[in-house]
Amino acid sequence: MTSRRGFLVGIAGMCAATAFGRPASGQTATPILTRPIPGSGERLPVIGMGSWLTFDVGDLPHHRAQRVDVLRTFFQRQGAVIDSSPMYGTSEAVIGHCLRRLRMGEEAFSATKVWTRGRRSGIDQMDYSEKLWGAGSFDLMQIHNMVDWKTHLKTLRQWKEAGRLRYIGITTSHGRRHGDLEQALKRERFDFVQFTYNLLDREVEERLLPLAADRGIAVLINRPFRRGGLFDHVGRTPLPTWAQEFDCANWAQFFLKFVISHPAVTCAIPATSQVAHMVENMGAGFGRLPDARTRQRMVRHMAEI
Repeated sequence: MTSRRGFLVGIAGMCAATAFGRPASGQTATPILTRPIPGSGERLPVIGMGSWLTFDVGDLPHHRAQRVDVLRTFFQRQGAVIDSSPMYGTSEAVIGHCLRRLRMGEEAFSATKVWTRGRRSGIDQMDYSEKLWGAGSFDLMQIHNMVDWKTHLKTLRQWKEAGRLRYIGITTSHGRRHGDLEQALKRERFDFVQFTYNLLDREVEERLLPLAADRGIAVLINRPFRRGGLFDHVGRTPLPTWAQEFDCANWAQFFLKFVISHPAVTCAIPATSQVAHMVENMGAGFGRLPDARTRQRMVRHMAEI
């Protein structure tokens, strides 16, 4: 853990929501924006990486090599949070392969999930995930889509107490579960919560984001591009010129900067299989962020397209 912690602490002291220049390629010369985990004060880069579909490529050498390049670019641009799940096919195995090739296991903030029913089955699944990643104990273990969450929460608390993981979380990607998730967050203590939020799916602004802020829970945002739906929505529409006011160079950064500019959001985790897209995504973590008035302007602009 020492190397990864040192990395995060080192960049945290230099970060602020101001404009930063970025070189065209290679290691970034200025610090990425970070947000603190409320329960510990540890800071995380505001842009992470999801792995649903994009890293589910099995043993094919060419595809695995491409993912090594994607993950290398992620780390070069100061990314840390990597999120996966046993539900994502071979993604965990591919992530483990990439981390070993890059020798970056200690630099990653490793986040995966338990997605099964029953205590013993949950333990076996988490043990297997640990072997697949090969990066030691997980930083964050999340209960995926609230499956048998009361059973798994007892195990996760025991593992955290024993030092087998650092943080406990719970997730949903289904809007119909928001009410159940809200009750779980009110009833129990979680370090992290993960749910969907983007410019066209803003229901969580009403209750879940304020609740997470009130309860001191770090927030990971999945589907910030609405599974690519936001790009379909804007089509060939040019980026508005006023996006330059918050250092936004492309639509990916427009979408991501909206998400991470919400004060309750800790980190957005877009998924990609392309190096060029990773460069765009990580660029959202640098420079100015839209203020409250600009965020409303972004919402109106999307509605008018």
